[in-house]
Amino acid sequence: MNNRANFGSKLGVILASAGSAVGLGNIWRFPFETGNHGGAAFILIYLCCVLVLGLPIMMAEFMIGRRSRANTAGAYRLLSKGTPWKWVGRLGVLSGFLILSYYCIVAGWTLEYIVQAATGSLAGQDAEGFIHTFNTFVSNPWRPVLWLFVFMLLTHFVIVKGVEKGIERSSKILMPLLFILLLVLAGCSISLPNASEGLRFLLQPDFSKVDSQVLLGAMGQAFFSLSLGMGCLCTYASYFRNDTNLPRTAFNVAMIDTIVAILAGLIIFPAAFSVGIQPDKGPSLLFITLPNVFQQAFGSMPLLATLLSLLFYILLALAALTSTISLHEVVTAYLHEEFQLSRTKAARLVTSGCITLGILCSLSLGIGKEYTLFGLTLFDLFDTTTAKIMLPLGGLFIALFAGWYLDKQIVWEEASNHGTLKVHTYRLLLFALRYVAPVCITLIFLDQLEVFG
Repeated sequence: MNNRANFGSKLGVILASAGSAVGLGNIWRFPFETGNHGGAAFILIYLCCVLVLGLPIMMAEFMIGRRSRANTAGAYRLLSKGTPWKWVGRLGVLSGFLILSYYCIVAGWTLEYIVQAATGSLAGQDAEGFIHTFNTFVSNPWRPVLWLFVFMLLTHFVIVKGVEKGIERSSKILMPLLFILLLVLAGCSISLPNASEGLRFLLQPDFSKVDSQVLLGAMGQAFFSLSLGMGCLCTYASYFRNDTNLPRTAFNVAMIDTIVAILAGLIIFPAAFSVGIQPDKGPSLLFITLPNVFQQAFGSMPLLATLLSLLFYILLALAALTSTISLHEVVTAYLHEEFQLSRTKAARLVTSGCITLGILCSLSLGIGKEYTLFGLTLFDLFDTTTAKIMLPLGGLFIALFAGWYLDKQIVWEEASNHGTLKVHTYRLLLFALRYVAPVCITLIFLDQLEVFG
């Protein structure tokens, strides 16, 4: 791998890795979890979970990726030395491919809503109108497919440009734009009447609501928000230079990801409290509840309502694009390196495969919704299988592999850049990977399977 591509700058490393972690989940899952679990109290527990669970797993992925200088599957194949641990990497590649296949559908929806916001189609609708608009759109047999195709082509264009000219360069443009839009929208939301109630909920802890479900919710959010277990961070780390400070990079990525989630809360809660609407979870929050919030909050200023809706959906598209790029790269790098395909051919195969599966998943929400497996449509089956089974298992195996199987000399060398960095938390890192992370992820896994009721 001597001629393998690398990120060209420290800023590129941080922004690309943060872009991988930041996605639609920061905006549609974090506010709902926060709203259901005591507001600021949940955020404080979430931050603790990021430190004790998220950062160790992220460090493990970084160390495995950079040490091997290979795609996710190749990384575990090289470091496992022929043992069954090699399947951990392949699980990550498969997870990335399946997630991309249905994630790009929702990403495509953001493009539809950009057009609707720009043309004023969302203006003047009431709550029932937004529900009808969304349900009519997602069940349409061709419009969601068209936007899925467009979004995958945007992603493909970045990937074929390569690591430095494609992924890194796009991250340096997309991530600052995303932050600017977050700040503008948060500022507008905070300026609304009665926004202080939303701010108080978000920033004033209510520990009376803290119970075991809050702890499990915070652990789950920390795990999923940082995009752990799907091969993205491991793949990106394989492009890190030898002088990249892994602990600092992991901390910066976790900090950026958390700031994005909190800024999303600053957009949603003040606006929702201003008009008396409770944030929902999933697509309904993004495509039904929030358009209704913007319409009610800024109804007296229709031009502003239209502009803010437009900016919000551009924000969603940017967040989705940084994630689809990283997911695409996981599978493209795998095909490129493991099967000696050209990068362009590998990218074409991934794009074609994801579009094919994406079309089937999209149709399962409309004309194909009567065809189910285990009582789930194809879209829901992919979502449930990856989120509730594959990602927790992947994270668990990563922690066990790095904590128990990987030579401790390798762990120390990667964490300390061969002794050039002082890593005072090295023993804590090992302890977290060996004991804390496996226990926490097992609890998340059981909670996702609704074992606890």
